[in-house]
Amino acid sequence: MKTTNPEVEVRLRARCQAGPISYRDYIEVALYAEDCGYYTQAAERVGRSGEHDFYTAESLGRVFAQLVTTAAVDLLSQDQAAKCTFVEIAAEPGTSLLSHLESHPFAAEQVIRQGDAIQTNGSIVIFANEWLDALPFHRLIFREGAWRERGVGLDSEGQLVEVLLEQLTPEVAAVVERLPSHIEDGYELDLPLEAETALAELFAQDWTGLILLFDYGRTWTSLLQDHPSGTARTYKQHAQGNDLLNTPGACDITCDINWTPLMAQLEVAGLQSVTLESQESFLVQRAQRAAETIVSSSAGSFSPDRQTLMQLIHPANMGQRFQVLWGIRA
Repeated sequence: MKTTNPEVEVRLRARCQAGPISYRDYIEVALYAEDCGYYTQAAERVGRSGEHDFYTAESLGRVFAQLVTTAAVDLLSQDQAAKCTFVEIAAEPGTSLLSHLESHPFAAEQVIRQGDAIQTNGSIVIFANEWLDALPFHRLIFREGAWRERGVGLDSEGQLVEVLLEQLTPEVAAVVERLPSHIEDGYELDLPLEAETALAELFAQDWTGLILLFDYGRTWTSLLQDHPSGTARTYKQHAQGNDLLNTPGACDITCDINWTPLMAQLEVAGLQSVTLESQESFLVQRAQRAAETIVSSSAGSFSPDRQTLMQLIHPANMGQRFQVLWGIRA
């Protein structure tokens, strides 16, 4: 059972000694502090057992791998896919998507772990499952006619507490014109700007091919209308929490990503066929060959593969909660 992480808490208190820090900086330490952050520890985080904190589509193994590789081949063409390196970003330690398959249709494979530097070029297929939601984010609240940035400081006893920063951090100030000038007082907004930075760095590199981003998120309109308490949350042993200051380094911290600016980035970068769709729609339409094979091969009998397929596409499971943003860079 994961408990508190004393080393992370010591580092956070040290960061706050000179004054409050943004939630973005707090989350960066909690998740990525060297050797002791949530994502930098040598620990198994993803899986379906009670010892893990959450599970992803990739936890479903071979079926998900078959669907993703089929979609990539059909979106590019078999000949083009055969010339591409399959690049997986934010793969969990000790595994990768293609490791679930006996063979794959690509020229090579490149695996980049969560938090590692991303360097790639040439003809590639970029695949990322829940990469962007694991990046640090800012937290805002609308108070008395203005947006204020929430942060983390120390109370009189040296304990971590939430505070309001005196001014917006430079990253938030740079995009303040996006924010509505009037909204319900007390409206909270979690702003995943690091996701935009990560994509910008990716598009600055010299590559062509297909990008597939699987994640959970909302449109800008939805974030500003449907989520007055924000979307930030923690996960620990499959239980969701709302206190981001509880056990830093021992739990996942995440929020829904904002698909609207990410779509715009793909379009500005000149990608073709830029599409945002539910995971259900993507797997049913883009991986149709693999899905039909799974269903037809088990007609009239119980099939673990068919059951897994339903978990991935059924609206009550992962089908609507997750989305896929994809495009082709020629």
